[in-house]
Amino acid sequence: MHHGSTRDMTLVLGGVRSGKSRYALQLAARAQRVTFLATAERREDEEMQRKIERHRAERPQYWNTIEEPLNLAGAIASISNCDLLLIDCLTLFAGKLLDVHGDNLPGISASIDALCSALKSSHCSIVLVSNEVGSGVVPAFELGRRYRDLLGEINQRVAAIADHVVLMVAGLPLTLKNRVNEEARA
Repeated sequence: MHHGSTRDMTLVLGGVRSGKSRYALQLAARAQRVTFLATAERREDEEMQRKIERHRAERPQYWNTIEEPLNLAGAIASISNCDLLLIDCLTLFAGKLLDVHGDNLPGISASIDALCSALKSSHCSIVLVSNEVGSGVVPAFELGRRYRDLLGEINQRVAAIADHVVLMVAGLPLTLKNRVNEEARA
């Protein structure tokens, strides 16, 4: 993952309970100085609170943790002295974009552009987690379809700039993109 002065970016995709966060934690554990960027917000929702607490317990306490649901670009830009940045997850970020921007497509697009720019400018290796929602049932409601489409767009934009893309299925990683192998074939 992080080799000397080389930095790289890995996008870990998967469905619900596919093992994507666990796999991302395993990748991050290889680095010495890790910053965990959490996009989940503390809510009144007891189920989400339990999930947040479970995720906290799964990662080492010495990792630096930043909680930022919306301004990922700003949070990424502010991080220094880090070997690896783990962002979990883009799925919640997409929902927050819709909450804040609604139908403001230029605002949503600007946020995605800023995220991609910050990812490319980061000085540390990055692992991002996101749900793959393109294989599921077409949502019955317009907002659900907008959310699915937005998350699909974010995933595509991040995958395009990532060095590695991994799809998790039943706890197993399937490599979709590996820049090292692609460069060797060229």
